[in-house]
Amino acid sequence: MATEFWHKNVLITGASKRIGASCARLLHEQGCNVILHCNASKQDALQLCSELNQERPDSARVMQADLLNREQLQNLAHQAAVAWGGLDVLINNASSFYPTALADVTEAQWDELLGSNLKAPFFLTQALANTLLERQGCVVNIVDIHAERGLKGYPVYSIAKAGLAAMTKVLAKELGPSVRVNGVAPGAIIWPEFDMSEEDKNEILQRVALRRHGQPTDIAKAVLFLVRDAEYVTGQILSVDGGRTLFC
Repeated sequence: MATEFWHKNVLITGASKRIGASCARLLHEQGCNVILHCNASKQDALQLCSELNQERPDSARVMQADLLNREQLQNLAHQAAVAWGGLDVLINNASSFYPTALADVTEAQWDELLGSNLKAPFFLTQALANTLLERQGCVVNIVDIHAERGLKGYPVYSIAKAGLAAMTKVLAKELGPSVRVNGVAPGAIIWPEFDMSEEDKNEILQRVALRRHGQPTDIAKAVLFLVRDAEYVTGQILSVDGGRTLFC
């Protein structure tokens, strides 16, 4: 299996930090070539790319694009499809995440949250479908446990992730049998980049069976499983939440 896996070419959106960067490191460690997509965090992506290329020359590349811009998205898809001769794996990880009070939601917030979490993954998958079909590749969408039960205070984000979960299942039908489409739904993995009180953190952890938050590597290992080992798995969403959903 390791020999076959060595030549997989992978595009990871939002790969410069956090879960995306962890997925990039683990897949690269397993022998993949990785395309690190970024938008605002180009410097972080370049630093990670340099780190990976020091381990194995020309095994990582950075591609910058605003995924809400259709022209830039299409250009990213074209570049990814020709890099190293074709693309085997698409990981839709890039995501906007912030609270939106129901009474105050703006159309711009709706467009951004639905755009980054649902629209962009759909149209990027569409744009890469031919090369993935040719190479019998796979897609992994980073969903969220709150796609199933919405997170209070985050209605638009929850709606967007619910759409991504539905997209995972329907595209598994549309792209089968050649392309597998699955998802990983993280729970409390790393705290949001905006401030969160210790009280709020403790309240969340009290509803996690393992009583601790996870690590980005926990998500990366689940992604690796779905890409490399789950040859008879498609249309599934794997929750990696320490048992959080047991208490919802």
